[in-house]
Amino acid sequence: MLVTLMNLLRACWRPSSNRHARTGSDVTGRQDGLLWYKDAGQHVNGEFSMAVVQANNLLEDQCQIESGPLSFLDSGPYGTFVGVYDGHGGPETACYINDHLFQNLKRFASEQNTMSADVLKKAYEATEDGFFSVVTKQWPVKPQIAAVGSCCLVGVICGGMLYVANVGDSRVVLGRHVKATGEVLAVQLSAEHNVSIESVRKELQSMHPEDRHIVVLKHNVWRVKGLIQVCRSIGDAYLKKQEFNREPLYVKFRLREPFHKPILSSEPSINVQPLQPHDQFLIFASDGLWEHLTNQEAVDIVHSSPRSGCARRLIRAALQVAAKKREMRYSDLKKIDRGVRRHFHDDITVIVVFLDSSLVSKASTHRGPTLSLRGGGASAGLRSNTLAPTSMWL
Repeated sequence: MLVTLMNLLRACWRPSSNRHARTGSDVTGRQDGLLWYKDAGQHVNGEFSMAVVQANNLLEDQCQIESGPLSFLDSGPYGTFVGVYDGHGGPETACYINDHLFQNLKRFASEQNTMSADVLKKAYEATEDGFFSVVTKQWPVKPQIAAVGSCCLVGVICGGMLYVANVGDSRVVLGRHVKATGEVLAVQLSAEHNVSIESVRKELQSMHPEDRHIVVLKHNVWRVKGLIQVCRSIGDAYLKKQEFNREPLYVKFRLREPFHKPILSSEPSINVQPLQPHDQFLIFASDGLWEHLTNQEAVDIVHSSPRSGCARRLIRAALQVAAKKREMRYSDLKKIDRGVRRHFHDDITVIVVFLDSSLVSKASTHRGPTLSLRGGGASAGLRSNTLAPTSMWL
């Protein structure tokens, strides 16, 4: 029964032969201490920049960019797929999403011979169902996998349209040029599902009117049942099915009263809109970035800097703010090892996708360059778990 779990873990990490060296290639990205980055690359609709920095002892963020075929059909559709998966409780769910969500999307796009909101919704459903199968198989030997989950943010650019789907609190922000003033304004495109937001709390309370404690303020932080801040996710079986909220799950995850309907949801909020010529770039990032930078601050950094390395630049800006909040020097923060680093900031994933209007406007049958890249650099999704700090990076 451990085979499935071990395959998940192998898909996340690989050993690093040199702790302090800058490693990797321009093709797969470079690794520098706790930082992995791909400064520049080409996708069907323009250029991109990508970076991930680790804070947790085991990196829980996963991400990918896929460009080219969005189905298994020669007729298309073609375009660009971006995914940011911010795990919690462990890396297994985020790793599973990284391995299966895009393939599920291609399957449903093939069945419908198009890209649509329905394709995205079905891909999320299939990924959730698949991970629940893993939980069911692993429950007798590793019951704590029921308490592992992930936020899941996806963007698809296809045929001049942008499709955004989200569960959790990762975020995508559009940089839109305003011709009259020359400014580039930040436009948030994703809905978030964090109960720190009053409207999200009220929505959850309206869905569970019989439960006065569906949302609890604990240590000055709003949490669902006092346990988790997000109310939508992939995984987190212990808050979706009663059968996984019992012994031998750790006591801290078990609810006192049984529940008869899912507390958390895996249904994504979906936004579909046409891309305009003045839409310049998209910033996809886990909440680790948005804890320290506003939408407009992030857009200003990308707009005012060279395209190459802009994702790495955003991470540096966020870490500088994190250091300042703790009244410490940025250079000292960089020396803190993973695990301990989590007390200062979260894992941070950033993917900046630039939009070339002449390419974006082309039909979904336009093939363009084919690309498959995951944060961490390996096309098979391999990830190092022996990253170490260095004063050289950023």
